[in-house]
Amino acid sequence: MAHAAAAPEPPSGLRAIALFEAAKGILAAMAAAALAAVGPDTLQHTLQRLLAAMGVATERGSTSLLDRITPQTLHIAIGVVLLYAAMRLLEGWGLWRHRAWASWLGCLGAAAYLPFEIYALWHDPDWLTWGVFLLNLVIVLVLARDLQRRRRNF
Repeated sequence: MAHAAAAPEPPSGLRAIALFEAAKGILAAMAAAALAAVGPDTLQHTLQRLLAAMGVATERGSTSLLDRITPQTLHIAIGVVLLYAAMRLLEGWGLWRHRAWASWLGCLGAAAYLPFEIYALWHDPDWLTWGVFLLNLVIVLVLARDLQRRRRNF
């Protein structure tokens, strides 16, 4: 009886990215749960106090952003955040299990942010903007290298 060869361990860079993506997914799921627990009224009042503390005018009216926070819009926001959480968790699982589709998903997803980060660097080149840009660039390069390795071995 022939035994299937064990799948090679994914490179440590993929494991680190998998943990990072899973952490983002967990945080997003926690944020969705917090939004659901707080509800629209408390969210409106909290944001109004926060904006007032920052010196932003919070006059209530038909064009106020605060007035747009309704049970329906909050449910949509929760759904979007849960979808984001599911995507990050799925990507993290796929990268941990060394799945090619996860490398594609991660590479394309991280690369999609790069033009916006370059734009941000152009307008505000501080250390945080550089840090986010370089982190995403490293993620793209690690995942692209994984895809290139897979193609060579195919």
